[in-house]
Amino acid sequence: MFGRMPELWINKFQDAFAGSLEFSCELEDCKRMASDHTEDLVFLPGVVVHPRNAAEVSKVMAWANAHEVPVTPAGAMTGLSGGALPVHGGISLTTKRLNRIIDIDELNHQVVVEPGVIVQSMQEAVQEKGLFYAVDPASRGTCTIGGNLAENSGGPRAVKYGVTKDWVLNLEVVLMNGEIIETGADTLKNSTGYNLTALMVGSEGTLGFITRATLKLLPWPRHTALMLVPFAHAAQACKTVASLFVAGAQPSALEFMERSAIELAMLHEGQSLDELQEGIEAHLLIEVDAFRSEDLMPQLERIYPVIQEQGGSEPLFAEDEVTKDKLWRLRRIVGEAVKSKCPYKEEDTVVPRGKLPELLQAVKQIGAEFGFESVCYGHAGDGNLHVNILKEGLTDDVWEDQLPFAIRKLFQKVIELGGTISGEHGIGWVQKPYMDLAFSHQALDLQRQIKAVFDPKGLLNPSKIWPNDSKI
Repeated sequence: MFGRMPELWINKFQDAFAGSLEFSCELEDCKRMASDHTEDLVFLPGVVVHPRNAAEVSKVMAWANAHEVPVTPAGAMTGLSGGALPVHGGISLTTKRLNRIIDIDELNHQVVVEPGVIVQSMQEAVQEKGLFYAVDPASRGTCTIGGNLAENSGGPRAVKYGVTKDWVLNLEVVLMNGEIIETGADTLKNSTGYNLTALMVGSEGTLGFITRATLKLLPWPRHTALMLVPFAHAAQACKTVASLFVAGAQPSALEFMERSAIELAMLHEGQSLDELQEGIEAHLLIEVDAFRSEDLMPQLERIYPVIQEQGGSEPLFAEDEVTKDKLWRLRRIVGEAVKSKCPYKEEDTVVPRGKLPELLQAVKQIGAEFGFESVCYGHAGDGNLHVNILKEGLTDDVWEDQLPFAIRKLFQKVIELGGTISGEHGIGWVQKPYMDLAFSHQALDLQRQIKAVFDPKGLLNPSKIWPNDSKI
């Protein structure tokens, strides 16, 4: 299906859509959609298409389905699992022109957006009206709503407010055959039939192309307090996480950074490492929020004793917005800082948060066994640990041939601890060899059958998620 020479269909595509659709076959345009933030992978599409509305998406999808040309939905290309890479060429169908905030409904606390809207832009637009959308991945300044929907993205504030799926009410979706459907209703409650909305969110663009989303909002908790807490031992920091919730704390963010993570972020920002205390292995970045400033202190009073009991050192309190932004900036750029140091692979592990100490210990033990260094950080309040495995010091042979065994061993431990192999980055292209650890053969077959119902020819974002599949 995917082996035909691209010119055979590209010429037909040009004849069908020239003058009525924005698209490009130029090499430079195709290169921009050939890679994301996942390692150094490159897959060139044959055509890059920028539809302006659902009707144009429908025409492209129906044409591709009839001519058996693969279609890969694509957004800002900030993904970390290769989910938007056109691994079989074909059409890269982007959300570049689908970038409108259609409506902010202040009465019902909802926003209707197209998938190409930048997450931070939407957050700021609703905040101007006193409303709040909490999902904020590290790449929120560049990633799009569509990408967040595809991967069920999370971010620091998921610990209190949930991940993308918890904010979605209804979707407009174009199916592979060109049909346009709505998956739900613009209501807070909906017990009408199967939950197609939930099925679409996190499906990584394999079931349909989302052209519109209705998202719920909350009143904006304007006031926050933020502290950076040092720990002499990383295991103490991890253990503190579950203890905070046992004590009744409800932080709006609870992030873990081992020393190497914060060091790389500071160096990347040009900051002196003299600010870091000696003998500190890890930090917790803890935020609380409230509608009134006087409601912050009671929350902090629950947190501070737990920190002391668990051996944390004196916290650094962010006294002003400048300091808050500085601390959050360090956390958000860790991935970028690691990548600037050397090639790396990022594993998006997640376990019940009480198991974080065991997970971190396993990461370091496996690293010692296979000879790699790792930089660990993540959304500790969710039990979500990002494990950045550095290539530095490893030969190409070890990197290519031995590291998959190390990753499989890590994921086996994650499953043993009651976790799973991706918390928010998705499976995409790079993690699919490990899906047999997360699901039984029967469960994987059921997912493949669901895919086949929506996309019988296996043309929509092919070869993603499921292992050992050349088509679907």
